[in-house]
Amino acid sequence: MLDKNSKLVIELMYNQPNLSSKEISEGLGIDISYATLKRILAKLKAKNLISSMGKGRGTTYKISVTYELFYPLNIENYFKKEQDERQVKGHFNFSLITEVLTNVDLFTKEELQHLKKLQEEYTNNISQLSHSEYSRELERLAIDLSWKSSQIEGNTYSLLETERLLKEQETAEGKAKDDATMLLNHKAALDFIIAEPDYVTPLTLARIEDIHSILIRDLGIDRNIRKRRVGILGTNYKPLDNEFQIKEALCDMCNLVNSKKNSFEKALLLLVLISYIQAFNDGNKRTARIISNAVLISHNYCPISFRTVNSIDYKKAMLLFYEQNNITAFKDIFINQFEFAVKTYF
Repeated sequence: MLDKNSKLVIELMYNQPNLSSKEISEGLGIDISYATLKRILAKLKAKNLISSMGKGRGTTYKISVTYELFYPLNIENYFKKEQDERQVKGHFNFSLITEVLTNVDLFTKEELQHLKKLQEEYTNNISQLSHSEYSRELERLAIDLSWKSSQIEGNTYSLLETERLLKEQETAEGKAKDDATMLLNHKAALDFIIAEPDYVTPLTLARIEDIHSILIRDLGIDRNIRKRRVGILGTNYKPLDNEFQIKEALCDMCNLVNSKKNSFEKALLLLVLISYIQAFNDGNKRTARIISNAVLISHNYCPISFRTVNSIDYKKAMLLFYEQNNITAFKDIFINQFEFAVKTYF
């Protein structure tokens, strides 16, 4: 835990990077000695919360690239500013996958203990189920996931209409054909990863493309890596627009995920990075949710339906990662939804 003065120093540095110690002292607006400030800066640097540049009086300080991932941003205040008012990382961060995320633990010890305890509960629960009981619960989760994942993308089917469609092939009256197709594709992708649990271990670019192809079948969406620029609604973040750089970023992501030992980290990384890279013309977030679950299933972990996620909250958490490379809001969603899945299914 940081003390009050350390938090003030961090907050000032976050809003005004590359300040000298003298500028920090003047900008704090509190009565602390210069010697105390220097001790605070040294402590924060030792914890890798800040970094420095230059020497002597020319030294400036800013939030470390690692701490940017976890800085406790107030998401409500952040989105009070309109799209063009927000100061964002406007372009793809090339060092994020190959350097920053390679050398960091995404979860605190307390968060990991909580997740592991939930996983133990899940393992104990399914050990008491027959094969048919387990299959029924998995189907229930698959329907919920197909519905919520599609709803996040603007699908208009209700949960009950989704259940009728996926169980009885009955389309809802007055709904667009593409809405039904999107839901059926989700179920097909989930059926595939359940039948082939080792398909994403190890993860490869070709296998990401395969699952994306199932999800966008008959929707008029281009398969494989995009060859043109795309924009993202609601943000000034611009994804990569070079096919070869996109492929390289995806391969770097696969290497990163394959190198991680913790299944929770693998799943969370896939949720945010497939969306961040935006490798396809459409269907990126859908692909991220399905492949993240595929990794959980391949390691015998509880899959996640996202059923109780508010679609706006999900999109805001994703935009926060696009614009600030801040994973905190999305990590909270992941932990809460893993807990919901364990407590609700099986």
